Amino acid sequence: MSLRNIGIVYRKELRESLRDRRTLTSMIVVPILIMPLLTIGVGVAVSKIAGSAKDELAKVVVVGGNDSPKVVSALQGAKGISVLPFDPNYEKLIGDKKIRAAVEIPSGFDAGLEQGTAGTVKIYDYQGNLSSGFAEQKLENFFRDYRDKAVEQNLQARNLSKNLINPFTISEQNVASAQQVGGQVLGGILPYFIIILCLTGAMYPAMDLTAGEKERGTIETILSSPVSRVHLVLGKFLTVLTASLCSGLLSLVSMGVSFQVAKRLIPPNLGTDNPFNFSIGLPTIGIIFLMVVPLAVLFAAGLLAIALFAKSYKEAQSYISPLMIVVIMPALIGMLPGVELNSRMSIIPVLNTSLICKEIATGTYHWNSILTILISTSVYAAAALYIAVKLFQREDVLFRT
Repeated sequence: MSLRNIGIVYRKELRESLRDRRTLTSMIVVPILIMPLLTIGVGVAVSKIAGSAKDELAKVVVVGGNDSPKVVSALQGAKGISVLPFDPNYEKLIGDKKIRAAVEIPSGFDAGLEQGTAGTVKIYDYQGNLSSGFAEQKLENFFRDYRDKAVEQNLQARNLSKNLINPFTISEQNVASAQQVGGQVLGGILPYFIIILCLTGAMYPAMDLTAGEKERGTIETILSSPVSRVHLVLGKFLTVLTASLCSGLLSLVSMGVSFQVAKRLIPPNLGTDNPFNFSIGLPTIGIIFLMVVPLAVLFAAGLLAIALFAKSYKEAQSYISPLMIVVIMPALIGMLPGVELNSRMSIIPVLNTSLICKEIATGTYHWNSILTILISTSVYAAAALYIAVKLFQREDVLFRT
């Protein structure tokens, strides 16, 4: 084994790959641009839409309430709510998004409230519609406050303490650190994007260094050089691996910068609803990246072996495209809530890496599982590299026509 020969092949292939526009796009441009678009672009847009919907004056219709002027008057003066004239087609108006909600006040509400038998207030909304949901929330908050004030007044009229109704209070205290919160938010998303971008970053170099060489007719020239085929395939493999790791690393850097910028662009009125209200440490991100390295080796070797069967670049694309589904499905499964890492899942490639990265993101380190995943993924990667080396030594594969 000559490291010098492998290095020569590696440097030569890397220089040529960096001249290829498709390789540069998949390795550098996509990781750098996709994260800002998905985080800053989509995230900020969604947050601004949510902020606008939250600040929107909720147009509602009151159904009934003719004998209860007090509650109707209070509702008309409520902040953030605009009471429109009654329309019998209020359900259709809600569906057409011309009004956001309707509230039905039972008969004799004002009189019944003093006796504690006011009945049931029914709110009509458009489930799934953001603006209608905020309108329903405003109406619910109004009637909750209105009920509490009525109870307090009734108790005072009877010289009773309001503490009889609320003898104790309930408070919520978050015991999770900012990193744990960030891990729950990013635990599934972060490894998913790294895995997918490691795969896409390796695809074009793998196809270009195998099927592309055949199509250009340069494969014969390379094979006639005084370098063994093992050294040739290892040099090409390192080039593909470099592209894969570069894509993963750039995606991490881009994601980190994107989230920092996104935090500054989110409307302040969202408060705790801010989707970027978390943090995740750089050491955690670094460990996640290290867990993806064996998987990147598996991708690089596997793609090289698959693309070597193709006679042309286009044929290689048709071979490799289905692999995206094979990788995306377990990566998506790893994002699902309730899917936990166990001994069986720790040996399933891609899924095991996705699940362990989700655990690491929250600050939880299952060292036995980490070791099992590293060993199993490394075994798969070594097997894929061995297959690629063997295929590169077969004339019927190299010179398919």
